[in-house]
Amino acid sequence: MKRAVVTGASSGIGKEITLRLLKLDYEVIGISRSITDEDFNNPYFKAMQANLADESSTLEVCNYLKKESVDILINCAGFGRFEPHEELSANTITSMTFLNLTAPMLLTNALLRSLKKNDGYLININSIEAIKTSKFAGVYSSTKAGLKAFSDSLFEETRKSGLSVTNINPDMTQTSFYDELRFDTSDKEEERLLASDIADAVEHILTMRKGAVISDYTIRSLKFGISKKRL
Repeated sequence: MKRAVVTGASSGIGKEITLRLLKLDYEVIGISRSITDEDFNNPYFKAMQANLADESSTLEVCNYLKKESVDILINCAGFGRFEPHEELSANTITSMTFLNLTAPMLLTNALLRSLKKNDGYLININSIEAIKTSKFAGVYSSTKAGLKAFSDSLFEETRKSGLSVTNINPDMTQTSFYDELRFDTSDKEEERLLASDIADAVEHILTMRKGAVISDYTIRSLKFGISKKRL
């Protein structure tokens, strides 16, 4: 049975991808701060609690995973804060940068030999902000653009191996990502994405002919919409 590692597996896009992988008969190691085996109630799911915004916690996970044989790494954990740059705290800036960019690079570093040996898949769940810019998103967009650059470089670096590297750039997706923000996805179906749309993209990638790779996979809602919260 092939094995996948999914970060941010306890909610939102990460949870939906984990459920899809289990349905596709993959064994999944799911990583998040509060995840438990009971969250999925599946014998092929293993929970690993870790704070991937923290360096020591992330390195502990990396040291464990180095000993494992893994076929798929899906970096999904992340968060964003959208404020004037001078309003962001130093802790918010450093935590966002570490979780969104540094942690995926460290996890990839730990698992790359295994992924290459197994002709596996590295899938970075990025953001539409990786390929466009928005006001009040300087740090978030920078981390996502950096993750895209990392994916693109690694794709070129590993082309002599059987590893497939894909960068998925979703537009606004209805998840708990927006719970602490001043805005949310639209309540109109054609103006938002669902987490299942991103899981569909992952399944598409994994079921394609191995000789073909979608290196960049951008998903947009049919129409644009946003919902501003009352303060």
